[in-house]
Amino acid sequence: MILRGRAVPSFIDMIDLELIKQLAEEELAGTDLFLVYAKVSKDNAINVVIDGDKGVTIENCIGLSRYIEHELDRDEEDFELKVLSSGLEFPFAMLRQYKKYLDKRIAVTLNDDRQIQGVLQEAEKDHIVLLQEIEKIHKKRSKIVQGEVLRIPMTEIKQAKAVIKL
Repeated sequence: MILRGRAVPSFIDMIDLELIKQLAEEELAGTDLFLVYAKVSKDNAINVVIDGDKGVTIENCIGLSRYIEHELDRDEEDFELKVLSSGLEFPFAMLRQYKKYLDKRIAVTLNDDRQIQGVLQEAEKDHIVLLQEIEKIHKKRSKIVQGEVLRIPMTEIKQAKAVIKL
């Protein structure tokens, strides 16, 4: 099978995941945007999640969606395509996302299901450093106080997400 001049093995009945990743990375190259996640289901439902060092706009998602759709041939394969921004509901999937949140609040769920919140101080490939924040409740009023500085190995992190405090 040939998709817009790109050879894809003919024994594949569904759209190739590696092709989708390659197309996304081509279009995002030279920007502050990056591919976080891509998946192709057996019925050719394509989901692409992107993030950016300075955020992602709807126009970014639309532009990438149009690029990928243009490069695929609907006459060869029928597909559904969704391009999403890695928003607050998505856990971090790569180190670059941790680095984006340096000096900002994050919530970390450890492998033992303990949850810790704090300000991310450092992010390296093997660990993060978090200035823990603890909520103290006194007479129905809550106050955030600083706790310990924690060095957490990446292997102990089940998930981490950004936290927005109002």
